[in-house]
Amino acid sequence: MSAVEFLKVQGLGKTYPGAAEPVFDGVNFDIAEGEFVCIIGHSGCGKTTILNVLAGLETASEGHVFMDRREVAGPSLDRGVVFQGHALMPWLTVRGNIAFAVRSKWPEWSRAQVDAHVQKYVALVGLATAIDKKPSQLSGGMKQRVGIARAFAIQPRMLLLDEPFGALDALTRGTIQDELLRICAETRQTVFMITHDVDEAILLADRILLMSNGPQARVAEIVRNTMGRERTRATLHHQPQYYPLRNHLVDFLVARSEGLSHGRAPAVPIEVSPGTSDPEPRPVQTPSLRRIA
Repeated sequence: MSAVEFLKVQGLGKTYPGAAEPVFDGVNFDIAEGEFVCIIGHSGCGKTTILNVLAGLETASEGHVFMDRREVAGPSLDRGVVFQGHALMPWLTVRGNIAFAVRSKWPEWSRAQVDAHVQKYVALVGLATAIDKKPSQLSGGMKQRVGIARAFAIQPRMLLLDEPFGALDALTRGTIQDELLRICAETRQTVFMITHDVDEAILLADRILLMSNGPQARVAEIVRNTMGRERTRATLHHQPQYYPLRNHLVDFLVARSEGLSHGRAPAVPIEVSPGTSDPEPRPVQTPSLRRIA
């Protein structure tokens, strides 16, 4: 990769007690610093479990996750998580919810420092006028903005998003996608995001991980987004690479993912670049890293 390798996942697998087969195994991929990566796959392939392992909220049955060459061994404020639900504390205002996270990261800060920092990130997601409202006074889209602001406010080295816009209407979803693109462009945030929306992945991601169906699911392909980063929802479908890229993703999900279940997907994922003059698949290199205590 041209960018600096930041996160590496090696041989990751998860088997629940009593299960005949693992949910997934042999999962290998890496993420560069400042890269936006989406993962797509059918329900049951283990996407959320992988995200929870990256967050340190769940333990894998096998394999390792390294972030900045240190093995992930538990939760850390270096990794911010935005869940499918907003997960806000209902008794606190927008200001209070975000301030709680900020004080966890910087307990030595004064009240004024915390409040100034909170206001900066509330403004970043366009909620300055709602800063003293409680979650019950907010729409679903506004609650998700608070969750995003809270995650960004602790300035994590990596942001983990578990399909955070799935329950929103199309208009609100599109608006927050635009906000996320803008914020990530400003901060050069490293992001790992679960989505079921092919167009959302094309809009947001630099690379898209395609998972085969479970059980024994794997990252079968890594699709490089061949469109420039300066893409917008309004112009996305006018770009010549859009339909080859979209067709490739849909074809995998509809026609090929089921045939790669039960460990039939390659342990080393194939990297492809649809819509370019060099569409030939290439195996991704996954050199070993020594384990760091």
